Amino acid sequence: MNNKSLYHIGFRKDDLGSSAPRIALLSGDPERACLIAQTYLQDVRLLSENRGLNSYVGNLSGRSILSATSGMGAPSLSIVVNELVQVGIRQIIRIGTCGAIQPYVTVGSIVISSAALCRQGAANDIAPVEYPAAAEPFLTVALIKAARELEIEHYVGITASVDTFYEGQERSNSANPNLMRSLHGITEEYRRLNVLNYEMECGTLFKMAGVYNFAAAAVCGVVVQRTFAENVILSKKDIAVNNAIATAIHAVANLE
Repeated sequence: MNNKSLYHIGFRKDDLGSSAPRIALLSGDPERACLIAQTYLQDVRLLSENRGLNSYVGNLSGRSILSATSGMGAPSLSIVVNELVQVGIRQIIRIGTCGAIQPYVTVGSIVISSAALCRQGAANDIAPVEYPAAAEPFLTVALIKAARELEIEHYVGITASVDTFYEGQERSNSANPNLMRSLHGITEEYRRLNVLNYEMECGTLFKMAGVYNFAAAAVCGVVVQRTFAENVILSKKDIAVNNAIATAIHAVANLE
C-alpha cells in the first residue's frame, strides 16, 4: 500500500521523507492548510493538490509536521483521516470554524472540544451511536495551555457535530425554510445540555481516533453567535481562524 499514492490524498508514505511526520494539522479549507504551512512551517514542500485536498509537509521547532485538508463535513474527513493513518500519522489536531450556541461564547474566540455530541452518519459507519466521541486528553490540555499562554479567549467543553450546515444547525434562513419538526428547538435543547458550539467534523474524528488508535483534538474559531443570528460574521472570521491556528501551532511546538 505504501508503494503507491493513496487514492484521495494523492501521496504515499515514501513521499513524506526520512523524517516522516506523525502529527497532522487538519483544516477543512485548502487555503487554511496552505496558510498554516506557508506562515508557520519551515522548509515547506507541497505533497499534493489532488481533489483540492492540499497537503504540505514542513518543520516546526525541529519536528516534521503535515498540514492537510479534510474537505467539508464528516464523510470527506473520514476518507482523509483513514488515508493519513495509513501513511503513518498518529496525532491529528482539527483546526476549524464553528458557531457558538452559548451566549457567553464570543465571536473571535476559540472553542477547544473536550468531546462531541455526535449526530453524524459517517461516524455511525465507524462505531455504534453509543461509542464515545472524546478528544485525547493530553492533546486537549496542550491546546488549553497554549491558549492561556497566548492570552486567547477560549472555552472548553462539548461540541455538537452535525452533518449539515443549514438544517442540522436549525438555520431557517436558507433555501429550505421548512425544517423537520425534530429539528425545531434543537439548538435550545443543546444549549440547556451545556453544549458550546456547532461544527461538522470533530465527532467523527474523535470516534475514528478511538477505533483506529490515534490521538485527536480540535480547536475551532467562533465565527457566528447563534444565540443572536444565523449568519457568519465575516469581519471577525480572520481573527477567529488566526486564533485557532496560533493555538494549535503553539501547542504542537511545545509538545514533549
